[in-house]
Amino acid sequence: MASPDLHTPWLSSADVSFGGSFNIRIAEEGTTHSVEFLEDPNSPVCNLPPNIPKPPPVPAKIHSRATNPRQLANYDCVLKETKDTWDKLFKDGFGADVHIITEDGSFIPAHYPLLSVASPVLGNLLQQSKVRNGSRCIKIAGVPHGAVYVFIRFLYSACYEAGDVKKFVLHLLVLSHSYSVPSLKRVCINHLEQGWLNSENVIDVLQLARDCDAPRLALFCIRMVVRNFKSISSTEGWKAMRRANPALEQELLEFVVEADTRKQDRLKKIEEKKVYLQLHEAMEALVHICRDGCRTIGPRDKVLKASQVACSFPACKGLESLVRHFSSCKIRVPGGCVHCKRMWQLLELHSRICKEPDYCKVPLCRHFKVKMLQQTKKDEVKWKVLVRKVREAKNVLSLFSSRRSVL
Repeated sequence: MASPDLHTPWLSSADVSFGGSFNIRIAEEGTTHSVEFLEDPNSPVCNLPPNIPKPPPVPAKIHSRATNPRQLANYDCVLKETKDTWDKLFKDGFGADVHIITEDGSFIPAHYPLLSVASPVLGNLLQQSKVRNGSRCIKIAGVPHGAVYVFIRFLYSACYEAGDVKKFVLHLLVLSHSYSVPSLKRVCINHLEQGWLNSENVIDVLQLARDCDAPRLALFCIRMVVRNFKSISSTEGWKAMRRANPALEQELLEFVVEADTRKQDRLKKIEEKKVYLQLHEAMEALVHICRDGCRTIGPRDKVLKASQVACSFPACKGLESLVRHFSSCKIRVPGGCVHCKRMWQLLELHSRICKEPDYCKVPLCRHFKVKMLQQTKKDEVKWKVLVRKVREAKNVLSLFSSRRSVL
């Protein structure tokens, strides 16, 4: 933002007069006395035209707990009238004592007291400006005249047209940051986050958000770049940023790599959970086959029927084929046959999970319980990790099932 041109003066505070009198109580060295200040009743109230419009009504008091809807309706009505009054004052420019010169050389009339209250930065600039012909002049360069008009109007009444914000949103963001108007900055940020961003302008908005101290908007832009990196990296905005700010390009590339790594880790964990869940289902199906029997396979003391209804255990069919192969395989040595090795591993995993080996009907359950005592510490740690993961998958499945039953 260009530094303002300070031109015209304004009525000094020494010329403002107060009609009437008032008392001030002053305490000095333990004594108290009153001093009365009198004002000449013939002096004018101020150096302004006599037909000044009435000030806007004072807003009604709002209680922390509104019990009367009519009071809220009255307050909303008063608030709207107040905004309309200030908006009208800005548009009419009545009694304006400030001229704001814009980029195209035209000027916008305004009022020094209101600008000083609405923007401390503008207040400091106006205070430093020179008074000429009863007015102060400052220049706001670098942005279109329309953007400055919308900005000054917002300072008066917080009113704006949606189309104007959409047209000048980036300029208004810069103005709101440069002149310390946080309410307007929030309006601009909300507008940018709600559908205005696209692949072509997100890089420009990201750089502007960082310059204007808008961290939420910057994070919003970074997430958009990470999600649509392929299309955004081919835009003109990205190419210009790469030439002017290579450090930002490197930072964005690191964000993309980090996001891709997290995605790969997340997919890997999902696949691992699927494997552990399948092992849990295989353990349940193994106990079911060895204890109750399923279709044409099961314990010797059960009568099995091929026309039995479909089994409720999802892993039963695949495990049934594996058991049949294991019973008829000529090799059956762990490591000699891939299918038999898998069966041996399932039997050992069951034995580590089983809490009643003396009554368990799964083959070799007690055998593997004894074998655990002879394993190396390294193998024991691996099996413990596997058992823990399978039990966690079981707990997650039972929790998910209970929630579904509640719903």
